[in-house]
Amino acid sequence: MIPKINPESSIDPVYLNYFNRLKDANFLGDIEYSYSSRLAVATDNSVYQRLPQGVIFPKNRDDVVLAVKLASEPEFAGLKFAPRGGGTGTNGQSLTDWIVMDLSRHMRDIRELNVNERTVFVEAGVIKDYLNQQIKPHGLFFSPELSTSNRATFGGMISNDSSGQGSLKYGKTSQHVLTVEAVLLDGSLVTFGPVSGEALQAKMNQENMEGRIYRTVYNIAKEKREEILKTFPDLNRFLTGYDLKHVYNPETDTLDISRIICGAEGTLCFITGARIDLTPIPSYRSLVVIKYDSFDSALRHAPVLVEANALSVETVDSKVFNLAKQDIVWHSVKELIKEVPDKTMDGINIVEFAGWDNELEGSRMKSLTDSLDRDLGASGNTRGIIGYQTCTELKDILAVYAMRKKAVGLLGNAEGDAKPIAFTEDTVVPPKHLADYIQEFRALLDSHNLTYGMFGHVDSGVLHVRPALDLCNPEQEKTLREISDAVVALTAKYGGIMWGEHGRGYRAEYGPEFFGSLFVELRKVKAAFDPGNRINPGKICVPFGNDTDKLVSVDDTKRGSFDRQIPVEVRHSFRAAVSCNGNGLCFNFDKTAPMCPTYKLLGDRRQSPKGRAGLTREWLRLMQLDGADVLSEEKKLDESGFSLKAFFEKVSNTLNGDNVNDFSHEVRNVMDCCLACKACASACPVKVDVPDFRSRFLNLYFSRYLRPAGDILVKNIEQVTPYMAKVPRLLNAVNGLAPVKFITKKLWGFVDVPVMSYPTFNTLVKSTDAEYLDLDRMNGLSAEERGKYVILVQDAFTSAYDAKVIADFIVLASKMGRKVAILPLKPNGKVMHIRGYMKEFARAARSTADFFNQVYGLGIPMVGIDPAMTLCYRDEYRKILGDSRGDFVVQLTQEWLLDNLDSIRPVSAEKAGHEYYLMAHCTQKSLKPTTHADWTRIFATAGLKLVPVPVGCCGMAGLYGHLKANVERSKEIYRENWAPVFKKYPIEYCLATGYSCREQVRRMEEKNVLHPLQVLSTLL
Repeated sequence: MIPKINPESSIDPVYLNYFNRLKDANFLGDIEYSYSSRLAVATDNSVYQRLPQGVIFPKNRDDVVLAVKLASEPEFAGLKFAPRGGGTGTNGQSLTDWIVMDLSRHMRDIRELNVNERTVFVEAGVIKDYLNQQIKPHGLFFSPELSTSNRATFGGMISNDSSGQGSLKYGKTSQHVLTVEAVLLDGSLVTFGPVSGEALQAKMNQENMEGRIYRTVYNIAKEKREEILKTFPDLNRFLTGYDLKHVYNPETDTLDISRIICGAEGTLCFITGARIDLTPIPSYRSLVVIKYDSFDSALRHAPVLVEANALSVETVDSKVFNLAKQDIVWHSVKELIKEVPDKTMDGINIVEFAGWDNELEGSRMKSLTDSLDRDLGASGNTRGIIGYQTCTELKDILAVYAMRKKAVGLLGNAEGDAKPIAFTEDTVVPPKHLADYIQEFRALLDSHNLTYGMFGHVDSGVLHVRPALDLCNPEQEKTLREISDAVVALTAKYGGIMWGEHGRGYRAEYGPEFFGSLFVELRKVKAAFDPGNRINPGKICVPFGNDTDKLVSVDDTKRGSFDRQIPVEVRHSFRAAVSCNGNGLCFNFDKTAPMCPTYKLLGDRRQSPKGRAGLTREWLRLMQLDGADVLSEEKKLDESGFSLKAFFEKVSNTLNGDNVNDFSHEVRNVMDCCLACKACASACPVKVDVPDFRSRFLNLYFSRYLRPAGDILVKNIEQVTPYMAKVPRLLNAVNGLAPVKFITKKLWGFVDVPVMSYPTFNTLVKSTDAEYLDLDRMNGLSAEERGKYVILVQDAFTSAYDAKVIADFIVLASKMGRKVAILPLKPNGKVMHIRGYMKEFARAARSTADFFNQVYGLGIPMVGIDPAMTLCYRDEYRKILGDSRGDFVVQLTQEWLLDNLDSIRPVSAEKAGHEYYLMAHCTQKSLKPTTHADWTRIFATAGLKLVPVPVGCCGMAGLYGHLKANVERSKEIYRENWAPVFKKYPIEYCLATGYSCREQVRRMEEKNVLHPLQVLSTLL
């Protein structure tokens, strides 16, 4: 039995008092200081970890003003804050020991769109891709690009002065910010933008904090102009903190404080919003993907490509795209980046042409491809070019960039304990020096025997280099320091900087050496805004006159120092949780993306794969510190039977009020919201598989505490359902009675119990030529006779609650010239796995796998109807059984149909008149990413048109939507994701592959949707 565990870190009473006062002051947003809430923002996409005192989530700018003014009271004068946006920083910019002010949850308002002037106001929490989605109908977009654009907020982008692909033409965020709205430390709400003449003088004459800021910055920018121009490098990228070079225009005597805020990393004020300018969407876009025999060849060719007047030149090394080949993303680009026969592709350049003059951009692209053809045709090709491909379709261009964007996270999925990590990943040097610089950089890494991945914006001289280190090893942490110091010197040698794109963060210690005597002026700027060093202290610089506080350092506390407290065998066993690197792709705002439905609904970062992984890591660590060996505990549970003593201990632990603060409860509350849809297992770049470690956690959690009564039903549902299905009308009538509904809800915790099929599965089968499998008889058939069969693998839910689908499969198979042999129903066990019955699941899986391996020996295809249940045989079975699972294969319906396309004949033109719309099951789309393409091809073969609908989770997820505790969340997820589909398309032509999806539609729409096989069964 696992012990009760208590969080280590208590909250300072002054901070707790502040949170209570803030709540009493009618703060409209959220105030959270539970251990789990604090842990959720203790990490970002960097290697660092800092546990804050709490998190506040302002609802609007008035909340920000209220929070800051309260902190100005004498009793709270020592409180410190750090603003936070998307939490995707790679250098710990938003991490703090104090209060995190997270503006991403609520402050997402977009207003004052002026299409003619191409401007809009965005609050700090607006996500870049969301804005572009909203303004696309007006032919506009916010042009600075970044790989985290589907979860990065404008507050964070402004603070980092973000930019990426296309920056040579589109520029950086600061070049598109017109004004910044912010709250200063005195609680005043100000707007910073270009000011000159009398207006500037009036600002400097103000006797308040704003006036002091204007006077300080103006005097420094004007008096130190020559030194500023000499110190700040002339590069496309700008080193964050503080932009004294662009804050002042001496020709017009104009001061624009917003340029100081851009790139300040949240150290000066609290950004609440900004007015930004927008760019017309290019009418022309095309890509040329150039392939090279080496990464060095790709780098050295880049300057030639820049001269082609392309929008951008992006490079990717072989390590990155080899990882992409193992990811779900590769299926969308494999035809766009084909291997070159008899050649080794060790690097690619992605060249984009985009603009508003189609003829001009097309001619530029042709000039480049003509040049490439000449190089390829030359007898002495010295450039290392081995081939190229072009993309002119927007969907293909977006697919290539999706792969490139995912490259950041994919590196975290490298094999072994050493993972490519961010700490020297955004160096910038003049592009003409890039190849020589990288050659020395690689020599440096090679001298430490490190592997690494490289990709980036070679047109700007920015290359993202991520060396692989195992920071659970203290010696490797020392290596991080050695490499950091060496890279600072190396970039200086080539006229560049270490922090060219992703912010300085914990690399702030290198600032004084780089800026020299000008660093004092930066400290004066900090002092004008934040004399008490209360806003993101330690980043960029400390205020002038403060010689006590220190800058943060690359030696600061890292995640690895916590993870190394977990035994290595436990880390390896729970790799699905421990490997999370904070990339944050699970924060994607797009509701059509499968990952992660509960986070999209709740906006609570704990309720995301990253949040759940972080809590699990901490839970494992605290367990170990308490002397509990989780692997031994799991083994004990596997080997033990029912114990009356253990049962009464559970009763005692459940009722004992002393256990109320057990951290395990916080973890369980977060796990209970998970739908176990498996989207994270494939969509996450590092494959954070929440359902896997969630099940193991619940298994251990319920060794200490009593299970809900409904779990008893769940554990046995596959065994009892076939018996219930024999009397469907009786059970349907009983379940429909109000007293029974009340008891079912109160006792078992279930609502909206689905209606059992009538006619029953057995009745429907009798009207077909299908037969129940007789293994001995099948073994006696010849191979030719067995070739006429297909074996149907039942699942308890489809057979009992949606039997017509199975009957229609039998009809379809018959029309295709196959006879169906039905396997006797064997428990699949997925529901046991979801609820953490690991011993029982293993037992069921072992029994079913043994039987299926016997059947598989017949050489007859085995097909499952429900995708979630079918894919369980491939995923959860392999994890729980390992090699003992055997080699049996249960195909998805579409896989079997694809293997037998020659048996599908096109329907008549009269029958082919309708268009059908496919909503595939989340698990199916995640673990079988070709699902949409598969069904589209099958329907096309039948002469039918199928349109895949990009849609998120339906909210049912097996039994999840029937649980009383989840029902409202389940329905809300449906309303957000699926309900709009039926307003757009006629429901009678909408198709769903998952049983639970169809059941959710029945509940919410009181109508039936078909499985795609049922359309084929009817029309063929």
